[in-house]
Amino acid sequence: MDNRPVLITGGAGFIGSNIADRLAGEGHRVLVYDALTRPGVERNLAWLQQRHGALIEPIVADIRDAQAVASAVRGAKAVFHMAAQVAVTTSLTDPRADFETNALGTLNLLEAARACASPPPMIFASTNKVYGGLEDIAFDLVDDAYQPADPQLRAHGIDECRPLDFHTPYGCSKGAADQYVLDYARSYDLPTAVLRMSCIYGRRQMGTEDQGWVAHFLISAIEGRTITLYGDGCQVRDILDVDDAVDAYLSLWRGIDQVRGRAFNLGGGVDNAVSLRQIIAHIGACLERPVALETADWRAGDQRYFVADSRALAQAVALKPRKPWRQGVADLADWLMAERGLSLDAAPLRMKASAL
Repeated sequence: MDNRPVLITGGAGFIGSNIADRLAGEGHRVLVYDALTRPGVERNLAWLQQRHGALIEPIVADIRDAQAVASAVRGAKAVFHMAAQVAVTTSLTDPRADFETNALGTLNLLEAARACASPPPMIFASTNKVYGGLEDIAFDLVDDAYQPADPQLRAHGIDECRPLDFHTPYGCSKGAADQYVLDYARSYDLPTAVLRMSCIYGRRQMGTEDQGWVAHFLISAIEGRTITLYGDGCQVRDILDVDDAVDAYLSLWRGIDQVRGRAFNLGGGVDNAVSLRQIIAHIGACLERPVALETADWRAGDQRYFVADSRALAQAVALKPRKPWRQGVADLADWLMAERGLSLDAAPLRMKASAL
């Protein structure tokens, strides 16, 4: 095995720590580059170090620090760029910091890779927000869920041919980074690829209102707190378990010669598409008690529907079948309760979920 390390920016975050865990479990050295500014990330780093020891090499630094980034990239055999400001709400409050982290931070990484004699493959975590609000699509409201009126969209979801349309400072900063990563493959022949993610959930997701809503819903419901739905709650997302997302990231790295310079949509697909109200109803049924809800105004940039058409990704790399969302939500609930020292008075959530 090539003993050079794999660099993961944002490596102590939700998806980054799962990628790091998988790679270290395979025997790779992993550079976990993270500013450690978000709640829960220090716990994730400690968990990685406890599991993998010296294979985990922390670098506590900011992605905006070009010198630190260049030092980390030098000698890496691959780069997974997960570091980001990920909240739309935060981008509206402080757009400059959002831009500097998401756009300038990505440029720092690309320039560091370009300076290498043999640039490492780089896989970038982009977002479905690069497609904007999808306001031109007609929707039907069916069983508390928006569905496209167009039968092709309903059958497959949104593909990569959809025009880009950046909304909110977050959408603009991630969209700019997305395009820079693709252009560095064109202009400088860097081995880069992009994954435009829908909603990823699973272990190591700590769950705040605008960062990790599946975990946030579960924690709130288990603890008996009221959940705020922005808009009418009929928004649909195709949720994807983080283990399946990690498979996609590693597959792109290992197949970089076939996918370089391309962007792919990544999500749970039509079979794992669920509205906010539907997932809350499912959680309530599993808990055998109602979940308290309140509503608030729609938030800027919130899509009524996003389901990723991942057929292009499936054709480019080999992917195993995705975990069904009910099973994944039950698995996450089990992990959250263990992580937070919680317990249910009745049967385990996993058992109740399996009965539905």
